Amino acid sequence: MGLATIWIDGGPFWKGYVLDMTGPAWNYILFRGRFTSKADNFWTRFFTPWHTVVIFVAVCFGIESMQHFGLYEATFDPLDFLAYISILVPLFILDQLTYEEQDAV
Repeated sequence: MGLATIWIDGGPFWKGYVLDMTGPAWNYILFRGRFTSKADNFWTRFFTPWHTVVIFVAVCFGIESMQHFGLYEATFDPLDFLAYISILVPLFILDQLTYEEQDAV
């Protein structure tokens, strides 16, 4: 859906926030390996739910902060901070709940 924002004109919310909402969430799913059956390797042991969400929030907020300080040409929008975490944090909470259940088994 995030990539569709460049193909379909769905208005200002669509163009301004949907990719900021879906991009971090989809990358979280990829980094955590939540798209496939459980794998146990160095990657999945390092990218625990907590590590992954902290890294992703830091990167997203860092990018937006660089826009604010004019370190590269982009439009700063403080609502992007909310967009980044709007799907990412609920996804993290669900992942954390299932992750703890896996540890208990």
